[in-house]
Amino acid sequence: MDRAERAELEKWIDIITQKAAELGLDFYPVHFEVVPDHVIYELGSYGLPARFSHWTFGRDYHIQKTMYEYGMAKIYEIVFNTDPCQAFLLESNSMLAHKFVVAHVLGHNDFFKNNVYFEQTDRKMIEKVRLHSNRIRRYEEEYGPLVVEEFLDAVLSIEYHFDIHATAPFHRKTPEEYEQERRHPTRHATEFDDLWVIGEERSLQPEPAPARRIPPEPDYDLLGFLRDYAPELERWQRDILSMIREEMLYFVPQMRTKIMNEGWASYWHERILSEIDLTPEEHFEFRRMHSAVLSPGSRMSLNPYYVGYTIFKDIERRWNGEPDPDYPETDWRDEPLPRPQGEGLKKIFEVRQLECDTSFLRKYLTEGLVKRLDLYTYKQEEINGELVWVVQETDWRKVRDTLLDSMTNFGIPVITVEDGDYQRRGELLLKHHYDGKPLDKDYARRTLRYIYQIWKRPVHIQTGPNGEEMISWDGKEIIEEPA
Repeated sequence: MDRAERAELEKWIDIITQKAAELGLDFYPVHFEVVPDHVIYELGSYGLPARFSHWTFGRDYHIQKTMYEYGMAKIYEIVFNTDPCQAFLLESNSMLAHKFVVAHVLGHNDFFKNNVYFEQTDRKMIEKVRLHSNRIRRYEEEYGPLVVEEFLDAVLSIEYHFDIHATAPFHRKTPEEYEQERRHPTRHATEFDDLWVIGEERSLQPEPAPARRIPPEPDYDLLGFLRDYAPELERWQRDILSMIREEMLYFVPQMRTKIMNEGWASYWHERILSEIDLTPEEHFEFRRMHSAVLSPGSRMSLNPYYVGYTIFKDIERRWNGEPDPDYPETDWRDEPLPRPQGEGLKKIFEVRQLECDTSFLRKYLTEGLVKRLDLYTYKQEEINGELVWVVQETDWRKVRDTLLDSMTNFGIPVITVEDGDYQRRGELLLKHHYDGKPLDKDYARRTLRYIYQIWKRPVHIQTGPNGEEMISWDGKEIIEEPA
């Protein structure tokens, strides 16, 4: 990009930023940087700038690059949830594409700043990730690159298995703290506290303490548990577990709001570019790009841009008091449901602030939207010797609930740590909480081997609809038997 093009881009960034503010968006200052294609795909594969090196990121980079070169996918921009916000624009984009992306970025930025699920985000995470990378590099120099890489392989195999409701810093209760809390529970002072005291004085026998157990109750935070309790880890290994867990916590709000976030940014790039001066040629190109971004997904995947944008537009229509002739809204008595007039914009700002994807879909994915978005569930059947897709479910509530079910825990099996001293031999017992979807046993077998590298003792996982199956790795062989 030459000097004249850069000046032109800076001018339009100012114009678009001013227009976004006039329309009510509230965002952090944004630092835009124009970079070549390979940088965009590197940032996309690593997730954050200056993150530690690992072969899985290189694999993802080559997948994205190959898809781009064959015209199967294209990343127009990368934006990070920081203060100030950092955004990277693709150098090969046209000036119109830059305008399109700048408006889209401001929509994301507004979402990052105002959605409640981002309130606890570390806005300085890029600087922290750079420190993490430097520490891991020092560990590679001290202990050897292969040793550190093998440990990272093990940790990254379970990177999604942490407590998504935790926030850093995170304090894990010790067994002693659990026992103290059990014996002397904290109560809020009320005028009736003396009644509880009288009841306690009547107790003649103290309640026996339960057997010591680690963890005292099922623990969803596998990464944190291994960091705190794996018996033979060195300090640098515990540090790596802590760093990976902290970085994954940063990604949680984005994982919980993917559909909303992309839909919100798409809504605002359309709104902003519709209200600034574009030439007829630019307007045609903008509509072509907008249609490409919002193309419907396939039977096997949803386009979050398309679904989120369509729901936001529908919310705005409904709260503006515009009826749907095909799918009239009714209450539980099948009577017409009144809507306020002219409050559509206010309502979508409220939704942007308070919801995540699951609540967004449950509340606002209506029967009419399920039909228009073609969100039926499908299955493959053999007809006349050929596999074809056929509609499996047409009831819109069941379709919605199936979609929500697929998003539970981001599609990752729910695993808890049940016992860190299983069979009193220091073995690790995990439990898969069956939700109708069986555990991928091949993947589980490989993952147990990785967890063994961290725990250094036999690892077991209980699975099945009623917990009737047990898969174990003892360091030599996989054992599968009834639980």
